[in-house]
Amino acid sequence: MIRKVWLWPVLLAGFLWLCSFGEGGEKEEAKKVFTVVLDAGHGGRDPGKVANGVKEKDIALDIVLLIGKELEKHDDIKVVYTRKTDKFINLYVRGKIANEANADLFVSVHCNAHNSNAHGSETYVLGLHANRQNFEVAKTENEVIYLEEDHETNYAGYNINSPESIIGLTIMQEEFLTQSIQLAKLLQDNFTVKLKRKNRGVKQAGFIVLHQTFMPSVLIETGFITNRNEKNYLASKKGKSEVAENIAEAVIHYKKNITDNIAVDDIPVTPEKENVSPGVVFKVQIAAGHTKIEPKRYNFRGLEPISMETFGSAYRYMYGETPSYDDARELQRQAKDKGYDSAYIVAYKNGERIAVDKVLQN
Repeated sequence: MIRKVWLWPVLLAGFLWLCSFGEGGEKEEAKKVFTVVLDAGHGGRDPGKVANGVKEKDIALDIVLLIGKELEKHDDIKVVYTRKTDKFINLYVRGKIANEANADLFVSVHCNAHNSNAHGSETYVLGLHANRQNFEVAKTENEVIYLEEDHETNYAGYNINSPESIIGLTIMQEEFLTQSIQLAKLLQDNFTVKLKRKNRGVKQAGFIVLHQTFMPSVLIETGFITNRNEKNYLASKKGKSEVAENIAEAVIHYKKNITDNIAVDDIPVTPEKENVSPGVVFKVQIAAGHTKIEPKRYNFRGLEPISMETFGSAYRYMYGETPSYDDARELQRQAKDKGYDSAYIVAYKNGERIAVDKVLQN
């Protein structure tokens, strides 16, 4: 009896470790289901943009529910909604929902507006504003924080009128930027090729709702409700259904790419790329989670050396270290052979993590 009492906590601890320990910064090691958080922009007392007799919040919600319906047809995909009704949800709460679900993707759906006859679809990832127009789009979406209680506390130090405020917002999402762009490109390709919509491209801007998430995240501006033709399309049953189907298809395509280890960061490197900047080293991130694990080979399927670093309240675990990107790709292959399917290459310069693509562009 004593032995059984002692063994049960050990088994329970092992089970909790498997459930809470994530691979590649976004996927649990024992997790088989791919979790997608769908976020219908605005809601409740926040209508979003209003034009030509329609409200952004209504179109966004209808499209999100249709996306979810498509994704839920797949047994290996779990859908989590930030809202399923006309309800006001704080921006930071939306991110919290995604983080607590340990989601693999966060997809936020919106509609655009402009004082011109602009039209077309565009998809945003979190980043610095490339131009004034991107800044204005993000600023409009971010204004919702002023409808929230205690926004001074929840968004302390953030000023939606200041492009400089975004610099601090981009740090957390930087390591997911490549994957976010991968999904954004798939979305825009579907809108352009299959729906024949005007392609306004993949863009970067400082959306607070994307900043709050700890996973690949995109914000889709499905079209302009200030353009009557586009408004009529987005407000119609046919338009909502087509947009939703193509968003769902892009998500499924992205999931397959990840499963098959096809990624944007798998960039062929020419010999001259081996001469990276002084102080640059590459590692392979194989796991992350809120459980602290000793960086020993027996905890990581025989891989060594393993290094650990803290990131907020989470821990990240890296395999190997090399100044050569080609060698890093070999380390990544070794990690995947050991079962770490979501292993990906990360870069450091003078001890600080930086985006891999920035290193390779030098």
